[in-house]
Order: sequence, then C-alpha cells, then structure tokens
Amino acid sequence: MRKKLMMGLGSMAIAISMSACAGDEKESNTTTQENMDMNTEESNSMDHSNMDMSGSGEVPEGLKVAENPTFKVGSHAIIEADHMEGMKGAEAKIVGAYDTTVYTVSYTPTTGGKRVENHKWVIHEELGEPQSAPLEPGTEVILTAEHMKGMEGATAEIDSAEGTTVYMVDFTSTTGEKVTNHKWVTESELAPTK
Repeated sequence: MRKKLMMGLGSMAIAISMSACAGDEKESNTTTQENMDMNTEESNSMDHSNMDMSGSGEVPEGLKVAENPTFKVGSHAIIEADHMEGMKGAEAKIVGAYDTTVYTVSYTPTTGGKRVENHKWVIHEELGEPQSAPLEPGTEVILTAEHMKGMEGATAEIDSAEGTTVYMVDFTSTTGEKVTNHKWVTESELAPTK
C-alpha cells in the first residue's frame, strides 16, 4: 500500500513539474479538456456569475409592449429559470411584458477573459444595427445590452432564436437578494403561483 502511495505521489510530482513548464501555453489556451467536460448547466451558471441581476427599468427603443401576455403586469409568477443562483423557485412580480425575438448568444467580453457561452437572454432590440428578426444561428452581431460587465459592444454569435414574450421582473432570490427590473425571463420560464 505504501509503495503504491509513494508511486502515486511521485507521478503527481512529475505531472506538476511538467505542467509548470507548459504553464504559459496552457494559460493562452482558454478551452481546456476540463472546461470542455463541464456540463452545460455548470458552465451556464459560471457564465452568469458577473451578471447584474437588477436593472434600470429602461427598455430598448422600439421594443413592443405585449398586448395580451400570459402574465399581466402587476401579477405574480414563479421563476423556473436557473440562469443564476437563487433564481429558480423565486416568486416574481411582473413589471413589464414585451413581444420580441429572444436569443442565446456566445461572446468574448470586451474586458477580456473567458468566452461566455449560450448567454440567456438578449433580445433583438439589444443588437446593434440588427437585420430582420429572427437571425439565424451563427450570425455575428454587436451587443448593446449591458446585462454583464464587458457585454456592451462585444461581437457575439447567435446560438438560438425564438419569438416569444419576454418579461422584466422584480423578485427576492432564494438566497435573499432583492432584485428589481431583471431582464429577461421568457414566458416558458415562468409558472403560475399556486
């Protein structure tokens, strides 16, 4: 047993010294096998760690107010989305409802750092000089949204598009944080209160 432990420690020491020599190369490569092995849910929660959950309440010019939303302004709903910690299961007050095309996007922040994959959500009106909606997956766009540090002005790639009603909501997260004017939650991410 002791011999196996010593061999294991020796192998680990060799691996550490070899990785130290290759450290510069590994630092420049942002897509490691470890990152690739992470499941989508884990990477999505990491992608949103610097998201500003509260907003100003201002909406982009040209955004169309929903005429007959499932969840009316002033009503309450349960959030089923888990874009970030404390969101899923929280009771939300609807403060705005809009009909638009919503996108998941991938981009590298203008502030540098790790590429954000499949960010939920950016609406069509938060794209700089957009073409007609919906845009096809793979289309490159410039983001005008400010949901996360380094998002505004970043070049992004459209991952998916969906025409739906999006909601701006106020809620207290399940971790106790009060959030106002959060952008965006889609209709399919909300459930009626019981």
